[in-house]
Amino acid sequence: MSQRTYFYCRVSTTEQTTENQKQAFKDKGYLVDDAFIVEETVSGSICAMQREGFRALVEHKLMKGDTLVVLKLDRLGRDNIDVQQTISLLSDKGINVHSLDLPTKDLTTSEGKLMLRMFTAFAEFERDRIRERTIEGQARAKAQGKKIGRPRKATPEKVAEMRSQGLSISKTANQLGVSIATVKRLTSLVKNG
Repeated sequence: MSQRTYFYCRVSTTEQTTENQKQAFKDKGYLVDDAFIVEETVSGSICAMQREGFRALVEHKLMKGDTLVVLKLDRLGRDNIDVQQTISLLSDKGINVHSLDLPTKDLTTSEGKLMLRMFTAFAEFERDRIRERTIEGQARAKAQGKKIGRPRKATPEKVAEMRSQGLSISKTANQLGVSIATVKRLTSLVKNG
């Protein structure tokens, strides 16, 4: 069984550097070998397994018994669900996962799993609260007579007005910033209405 330690460093833009992450690993007592560092510049909004460098690390380098070290949990995924799935995938492959931003750095231990479950519960609670506040806000706005959603670029009346001025369907669509299909649909509503 392998017992190597790999380090995954990610930054979002080319203006950023991974040097701080590598130094943090050393400061925590890890022996950092450049051959075992995977660095990439990719947005945190991309799921972990959709990142080229991370996917190659998981599929071609990490073996059972290895340890993967990251500076923060957000290096492992774009959101809590992605982080959970990534850790589960690594754990199923027998790979230990360490995150330096947590009180218990090994996420594959009982304490680490408990901590992740608590984070998941808090994230789910926050998502539910956001959803509730959004629904309450929409109901309040509707009660006040406000329209919900994106404002319409075109209405049947506006299309009819522009067409009566002699504009073609394509010019009407261009003027309103909508597709030709939308102009045709709105024109048919006026005719059928």
